[in-house]
Amino acid sequence: MTAPTDSSRAALAFLRDRYAIDTAMAQSLLDAALARGGNYAELYFEHRTSGNIIFEQQAVKSANRGISQGLGVRVLLGEAVGYAYTEDLSRDAMLRAAETAAKIASQGGKAPPIDVLHFETANHYSRAASTLEVPAQEKVQLMRRADDAARAFDSSIARVDMVFADELKYVAIFTSDGRMTGDVQPLVRFNVSCLSERDGQRQTARWGGGGRMGMAYFDVQTPEALAEEAARQAVLLQSAVEAPAGTFPVVLAAGDSGILLHEAIGHGLEADFNRKQTSNYSGRIGELVASSLCTVVDDGTISDSRGSINIDDEGNLPGYNVLIKDGILEAYLQDRISSKAMGTKASGNGRRQSFKHYPMPRMTNTYMLGGESDPAEIISSVPKGIYCVAFSGGQVNISNGDFVFSVTEGYMIEDGQITAPIRNVNLIGNGPDVLTKVTVVGHDFALSDGRWTCGKDGQSVPVGVGVPTVLVSGITVGGTKMD
Repeated sequence: MTAPTDSSRAALAFLRDRYAIDTAMAQSLLDAALARGGNYAELYFEHRTSGNIIFEQQAVKSANRGISQGLGVRVLLGEAVGYAYTEDLSRDAMLRAAETAAKIASQGGKAPPIDVLHFETANHYSRAASTLEVPAQEKVQLMRRADDAARAFDSSIARVDMVFADELKYVAIFTSDGRMTGDVQPLVRFNVSCLSERDGQRQTARWGGGGRMGMAYFDVQTPEALAEEAARQAVLLQSAVEAPAGTFPVVLAAGDSGILLHEAIGHGLEADFNRKQTSNYSGRIGELVASSLCTVVDDGTISDSRGSINIDDEGNLPGYNVLIKDGILEAYLQDRISSKAMGTKASGNGRRQSFKHYPMPRMTNTYMLGGESDPAEIISSVPKGIYCVAFSGGQVNISNGDFVFSVTEGYMIEDGQITAPIRNVNLIGNGPDVLTKVTVVGHDFALSDGRWTCGKDGQSVPVGVGVPTVLVSGITVGGTKMD
């Protein structure tokens, strides 16, 4: 059990001191939210400071810093949901937001008294770790180091661009069932783009990383290493051949390939889609939905990971949630509404982009557990196939799991050997079908570096993804070369 932390109390104290938001204020707002008969109300306060520095062609192009704050009020009455928000944290404006959310209810009546008690959280990242207070000159120096490293990697590197983005959020949540909690959430991301130009041909590659960390991140992943990886991929594409088209065995490399698992399978395991019977996994708890080699987990408690949270945006603790175990569907990712409807507990996956948005079931860090096989032996077992290392994202139809993913680093496998790099590669398939075609799982599980953001219904949240080396017996490859 992780020891209690003062992160929650620090967030509550910050909002109290800056905006005079205390338990008395929260209780009056909850009273107003429930005045028309709602059976549950929730207050979500947020103060967010963010910054970014854009570095292009060896110079700072722009540097920005912004502050946003506000309150989101949600009222539930059966299946009905009322949501309102305000950026004005004066008492009158907050009361108007609470009253607006309450208008979904028409039963009237006075809410019972609410005794709000503090709810302790765990500490999965340091609240003192924000990079926002680090002088801009130090951040720019990191970018100059990255620029020098990328250009030194290969003489063909003609352009290097970077973004240093960071934020710090103070969050406080009060609920009508008596919960009061909060969190202080740091986040940093460093992205590098490199253009390789040779014999009139241009190739661009991007790389980056980050997490809920401070400047210590750059001790783990130096700016030079991140830049050299982007440069390496760009230079590699210069010698890449066109990808073949057809159905092939595909080896997914450990780490970054987890984005395919996240998009093609993970969204289908979010409870709102299953509650509404719009997912391929609806009503299938206890059924075999994947190869028996597959165990899929969503874990919001990994230290310093981009997708980790100390609390979700409904005030619930995150957890180690086993979704698929040995191929059997065990659970969905739950928020409050879906868990109530399904007669189960919230899983700590109620997340939102900001106070302007209502929470919904979302992933945190989603990954497949490692198996027992040697990654080198997995590759050597493939007579002819594709080896996929890095991705730039993709699209998925959540209702049926159909997906298209762009591969940014891939290779041919011929006679059990990795041979030519390939480009213009798309993987086309169906998530649930792919899971049934997993034939070997490596022992080399890796979590991708913190560079992924997930979108759903117009909301974006930071996430983590991961996977060991995995062999899928057949996926359609959308290439430009007919085999």
